[in-house]
Amino acid sequence: MSELRAPVDRKALWVVRELGLPAVIRPCVSCRADRHHATGKFRVNASGKLLDVWLLIGCDQCDRTSKIPLHERIHVQALDHRRLLAYEANDPTMIRRVVMDSGLAGRCGHRLDWAGAWTLDTDTPFYDGEPLEVFVRFELPAPIRVVKLLMAGLGLSRSAVRALPLDLPVDLDARVREDFTFLVTG
Repeated sequence: MSELRAPVDRKALWVVRELGLPAVIRPCVSCRADRHHATGKFRVNASGKLLDVWLLIGCDQCDRTSKIPLHERIHVQALDHRRLLAYEANDPTMIRRVVMDSGLAGRCGHRLDWAGAWTLDTDTPFYDGEPLEVFVRFELPAPIRVVKLLMAGLGLSRSAVRALPLDLPVDLDARVREDFTFLVTG
């Protein structure tokens, strides 16, 4: 953002809130549908001193349960004890963390679909043409295109957002998942 801009009297806070977990996109082995949801459970299997840990997901169409491997043939001592207890207890915080892990998605060959997983709370439902400074806070690390956030927050179409005089720290088409501030200059 520009260091020489005039102070803006109008400020707004936008908060990206969680509505649910993202969908896991990968083909179902039974019905070939591609959307899955987290079942809220892990499966931990021990064979001697070796462990296998999977996240269980269910197909949205046929409800078949599938597994996403988290640890395979790992020695019991190599896994943090608190993490193992969280897996065994089906800890909701651990489920959330694992489902939202884009690195895991890449390693396991699936994608995450964040559509319907977030909402934008804002105190500025429509843009009225006046300069406005907006603070965007993420309670959910969903990768969202900046243009989509502005469309939702300002109540404008994509073309109207693209026509606005904006002072953004990132490109309008970039995906963001961390807090940032921008300015609508008028």
